[in-house]
Amino acid sequence: MDSERQREISSIGGRAAHAGGHAHRFTSEEARAAGRKGGSAISRDREHMATIGRRGGRSRSRASVLGTAPSEAVESASREP
Repeated sequence: MDSERQREISSIGGRAAHAGGHAHRFTSEEARAAGRKGGSAISRDREHMATIGRRGGRSRSRASVLGTAPSEAVESASREP
C-alpha cells in the first residue's frame, strides 16, 4: 500500500473517532505532562540510555571522518547492529 492511500485510510479513521466521541485532543498542558512522564520513565532504563548515547557518539565521529552532516551519519548508524 502506498503512503498516500495509508494517509487516506488513517484520516477516515480519525474523523470517525472524533465524530463518535472516542478521540481525545490533548491540551498543551496535558501534552507537556505526558512528555515529562515518558521522559522520566525511559531515562530510568540506564542500559537503553547508554546504548543511544553510544549511537550518537559513533554517528558524530563518523560524520567528522566522512565530512557529512551528523544527521546523515545518524541515519546510517541506526541501520547498524
